[in-house]
Order: sequence, then C-alpha cells, then structure tokens
Amino acid sequence: MSKSIPDYVPGHNLLAGKHVLITAAAGAGIGFAAAQKVVEEGAASLMLSDLHEGRLAKSVETLSAINPDCQIQGQLADVTDESQVQALVDAAEQASGGIDILINNAGLGGTRALVDMPDDEWHRVIDITLTGTMRMTRAMLRCMRERERGVIVNNASVLGWRAQVEQSHYAAAKAGVMALTRCAAMEAAEWGVRINAVSPSIAMHDFLRKTTPPELLEQLCSREAFGRAAEVWEVANVMVFLASDYASYMTGEIVSVSSQHP
Repeated sequence: MSKSIPDYVPGHNLLAGKHVLITAAAGAGIGFAAAQKVVEEGAASLMLSDLHEGRLAKSVETLSAINPDCQIQGQLADVTDESQVQALVDAAEQASGGIDILINNAGLGGTRALVDMPDDEWHRVIDITLTGTMRMTRAMLRCMRERERGVIVNNASVLGWRAQVEQSHYAAAKAGVMALTRCAAMEAAEWGVRINAVSPSIAMHDFLRKTTPPELLEQLCSREAFGRAAEVWEVANVMVFLASDYASYMTGEIVSVSSQHP
C-alpha cells in the first residue's frame, strides 16, 4: 500500500480564455485548490466567493501573484441567501462579460448521531450544501441558457453513496447534490450547457485536521487503496477536467475521486 503523494501537476492551459466563478473558494480546502488550478490553467478571469472577508482578500492576493494575466476578484456571499446569490452572479457576469464555468464548492459537514440531531443543525447542512448548490445553479443557468453554452461542476461526496455513522445530514445533502446534478443536466442539455459533479472520499486540508479526531482520520485513510487521503489539488484536477473541453460529451455524471469503490 503506497502512501506517497505524487508530484503536483502543472497547468496545461485547459481553461485558456475562460471566465470562472467558484463558491467557498478562500482558505486551504478544495475550493481554493480549484481556484489555483483555474488560474494555472490559463483562465481569463476568476470570481471567488466566501463568507470570510480577510481570508477572501488573502486568497485573491495569493492567486493574483500566480498569474497576473488572470483578472481575479472576490465577493462575500452566503449561498443560503437568495439576494446574495443573485448579487454574486450579477457581479461575476458584469466583471467577465459572461461566466463560462461555475464550480459549486460551498458545503457544510458535521458529526452528529441522528437521534441527537436538532432540526436547526439538519436544516443548516441541507440549506448550505444542497439548497445553496441549487440556488447557484439556478441563477447561473438563467444566464447560460441565453448564451447557449456553459459548464457547471458540483462538489458532491462519496457519502452520497456510502454509509457512515453520524453523517446522515451531510450524506443526505450530498446525495441530493448528485440527484440535482443529474436532473439539471438533462434540462440544461437543451441549451448546450453541461453539468457534472466530483465525488471525493477524503481530501486532506487544515480545516479537516482541526475538526476531525486524529483516530477517525487515520481510520478513514486506512480504507483507501493508497492508504492516504487525496490531496485537495487531486480533486481540483478532476474538476478542471470536467470544466474543460476535454469533457465535452460528459453531462449528468458523478465522477468518484476516490481509491475505493462506493
């Protein structure tokens, strides 16, 4: 069982000239890794959203230094608020002249046995992870429909397929993201818009280390074929592929980014 991490894959200009919007993209998780890959892949512009102003500003600064030719902006946005969702999409559309790619990364997890779960915790996970993805997809599709082009990539999870204790709210939300992806893709195909999702198992980042007991992390990693968690950029690589023209005939697909089967 190999635990070695492969070399980072450099950009190959897969998104040259594209205009991209990513939610929950500040910090050190999958969203920021996706933003970095987008910049490295030659995107013309990138709009980031997040809830944390300081972290968002730092992310914009960091990414701008990687590729000065990519016009990068950040905007605070809460995907549970329809007015903020619409304001984000409007700002991204105005800044870019038309978003080509939306990556829905916003989501919220947690650990709680179902018998102990209060309604407000259940509703918050569902509202951010599933309904937030729906709100962003709905707003962006209205723009993409008019142009008859565009790509949406959602961030699901293997927990949409796989059972795990104390994850009923998160698993239900991610299974919903999968179903939303498939159904919305069938509607959007009429306008030439593609919608797919990635489904990671476990991707290691600082927030996960802080919020998850070490023994649970070790247990989850031990189940993977490579004996380790994915690097966040390994998940981002698949997002970029789905966003690129290399995936031009793929829609309604949920691509597992995992070294074990669901």
